[in-house]
Amino acid sequence: MSYNLLKGKRGIIFGALDENSIAWKTAERIHEEGGTFVLTNAPIAMRMGKIKDLAEKTGSEIIPADATKVEDLEALVDGAMEKLGGKLDFVLHSIGMSVNVRKGNHYTDMNYDYTTKGWDVSAVSFHKTMQSLYKKDAMNEWGSIVALTYMAAQRVFPDYNDMADNKAYLESIARSFGYFFGKDKKVRVNTISQSPTPTTAGQGVKGFDGFIAYADKMSPLGNATALDCANYTVSLFSDLTKRVTLQNLFHDGGFSNMGVSQAVMETFMDE
Repeated sequence: MSYNLLKGKRGIIFGALDENSIAWKTAERIHEEGGTFVLTNAPIAMRMGKIKDLAEKTGSEIIPADATKVEDLEALVDGAMEKLGGKLDFVLHSIGMSVNVRKGNHYTDMNYDYTTKGWDVSAVSFHKTMQSLYKKDAMNEWGSIVALTYMAAQRVFPDYNDMADNKAYLESIARSFGYFFGKDKKVRVNTISQSPTPTTAGQGVKGFDGFIAYADKMSPLGNATALDCANYTVSLFSDLTKRVTLQNLFHDGGFSNMGVSQAVMETFMDE
């Protein structure tokens, strides 16, 4: 169902890899709600994914950019404004990567070059993106910037590894930059802390199926899907949330406020 919530709004969507990704689902929903956008991803991710199909489906242009390179981001922001015909109203940052996780390095035995690469891609890229937008005055007043995160930033999930640190860093950047973006440009900045979601990126984490099953049993409403997250993101890009900023918004079926659930207890009790 469409409500025309984003009619006339323009933006950039980072990180749509394939139809499982939250960014992909969000792009589809933004398109249905009347928004227009430029899609972007790192050149290597673009070769792996199916972003061209999404561009075709939504009538969007693609501008490749390495989100760790300021010159790429500046070219992306300029290109997006040129192609879309004006300043931007929304930006979705949906990228993250841990080389330590990929290489199977335990948290107590990290390769710090990999660690640096991980936080550059997963967190500092968000600062670089916002700095490029801010310096170029590329956002309309009451625009909205959202990054995706996970509750491992607050609580221990042993196999989430250094991605937990990356997400904590990401959330801090959202608050700190969000203050200046709000005060100086009337732009809001939030993070969505999503349920574990079976995306191509998420499934790289060891024991991920267990994460998903456990979270589902713990949450009174069950896990939020990628499509649910897309809908929530649309609400944050709309004018209905104009005063929501500097928030880390838990979108997890209630998981974040649970201590234990009946369903989880039952798995530990003798029949």
